[in-house]
Amino acid sequence: MTILKNCFGTKTCIIAFLLMQFYTTGNAQPVADSLKQAALHGKSYDEKIKAWIRYLEDYQRYSNLEDMQQSCEEAMALARRHGDSLSLALIERIAGTVYYFKGKYDTAASYYYNAVLKLEKTTDKKHLAMVYNELGKLYRKTRDLERSLENYNKALSIYELLNDEEGIAVILNESGVVYEYKKDYEEASRRYNASLEIQKKRNDSVGISYSLHFLAGIYVQQKKYNQAKDLMREVLTIRQNLKDSFGLALTYADLGAAHKAAGEFDEATQYLLQSNRYAEKNGYPELMLNNYMELSGIAQKRADYQKALEYYQLGSALRDSIFSVEKKKQIEELNAKYNNIQKERTIERQQNRILLQRWAIAGILAVVVLLALLIYSQYKRYQLRKEAELKTALMNQHEQYTKKIIEAEETERQRMARDLHDGVGQMMTAARMNLSAFESAAPPQSQEQTALWTKIVQLVDDSCRELRHVSHNMAPHALQKNNLATAVRNFIEKLNKRDLRVQLYTEGLDERLDVNTEIVLYRVIQECVNNVIRHAGASMLDISITRDAEGIHATIEDNGKGFDTSDMEKFDGTGMKNIIARMAYLKGTAEFDSAPGRGTVVGLFVPLTPA
Repeated sequence: MTILKNCFGTKTCIIAFLLMQFYTTGNAQPVADSLKQAALHGKSYDEKIKAWIRYLEDYQRYSNLEDMQQSCEEAMALARRHGDSLSLALIERIAGTVYYFKGKYDTAASYYYNAVLKLEKTTDKKHLAMVYNELGKLYRKTRDLERSLENYNKALSIYELLNDEEGIAVILNESGVVYEYKKDYEEASRRYNASLEIQKKRNDSVGISYSLHFLAGIYVQQKKYNQAKDLMREVLTIRQNLKDSFGLALTYADLGAAHKAAGEFDEATQYLLQSNRYAEKNGYPELMLNNYMELSGIAQKRADYQKALEYYQLGSALRDSIFSVEKKKQIEELNAKYNNIQKERTIERQQNRILLQRWAIAGILAVVVLLALLIYSQYKRYQLRKEAELKTALMNQHEQYTKKIIEAEETERQRMARDLHDGVGQMMTAARMNLSAFESAAPPQSQEQTALWTKIVQLVDDSCRELRHVSHNMAPHALQKNNLATAVRNFIEKLNKRDLRVQLYTEGLDERLDVNTEIVLYRVIQECVNNVIRHAGASMLDISITRDAEGIHATIEDNGKGFDTSDMEKFDGTGMKNIIARMAYLKGTAEFDSAPGRGTVVGLFVPLTPA
């Protein structure tokens, strides 16, 4: 899959820089340096904070991401010390963008939501629209397209209210990408052309280049490669004149993808490598990831499988550093937290209205005491009942959010397992077949060559088996057909029992449990067993899982080296906090009994009735 097909030349990267790019002038760098000096050594707080904000907003492109991160932290610390929530919100938005381009999406989401909560209390609607725009981009990155459009629509409404043509043009481009993902190319093209007309009216070379860039993407989707390349060369000329290194990196990447789609592999390779040189220099790992995957695809089409594997490994290493299930989970948790805060604000407004009603009732009491007392009494009972109902509803909603997070995590595990099986697994199988074919075509000429060849084939076979094992552990099929006891037994049977003797005892588990309970318990037991294998150095492991009238009891006991349970670093390093959190989701408990030299006992309990 090409960069253009995925997001047309990393449009997920392009959009974020629409609000960041301010291009070189003759004295821009000295002005940036003087602003930073004023921010660090100004005489008053007002002078310092204004210098920080202008430096961060106007001159980001003169610093690398590490420098910008450090500058944001210093500016935020200054604003916090002076209790300046508005300035803090403005800086938090910029900090979110910096972390976004570093691939730390969970941290970026945290800063964006903090900025939204502060700006919604102010009259600064323009900066609020800018944060909604960033949130739209973030959810587009995680492919939550409906939530992405929701944030873009919020931003567009504000810009239209402010009659801000520049902001409207940005959102038209941003939301156009979402419609490309939805494969609604007609709507995407309409938005890009509308943005282009605004930018031409404003004579904005930067905006014109991005709109043309996006329109070229539509041509690629429609396989009109010559028109796409013509537009991209026009964009390239504009960005070379602007000396926009980031924009040039994007343009070279998209030219490479267009040439690849047209079957022009030499030109494609040249442009993609040129893009990576710019991306590496400026520290944009996601763009490098996409370029490596494009280069791997080109090498495969040329039957250069060694080069394809090298590019794929480089891309995979970057992907692992950028994306993770945990980051997506944290983003969802931040969204849930934001929604809860919004609900709490609604409740607070409702309670304020109730307070006013109480004062009105107090006035009536002065006129008709007996009647007012009766009304007040009835009202209090009604209010308490409603507050109890509201509290129950909020608790149920919180449980649903937590359930969705667990389900999203399990779904992501299953997707990754499928990707491993269908993607890397097939590549390993193809490699094994090619090795066999090569052996038949060019048999070894000596015993040394035969031994080396046998070792290579054995390594490939071992890798295939390990891949299947990892895929199965990430998405166990046993729970789909069997109960918890059978699933755990199947997992244990796959362990290497030469070094670790495992005893499993189960009782009362013939009847199936709730699907979430079974999945969470299975993951917790799996984590405990893996901890024993990795850390305990044990020779014996006893597992007991029983069900009685109270609930589910489980113990995992080993004769390993044990550890100090008061050492919190051990809890961080072995996933024990994750075990405790999962058990808390089931309203259960997890207890650890261990000491150096006397093994470890983990006790788990899940009640069958609501806690």
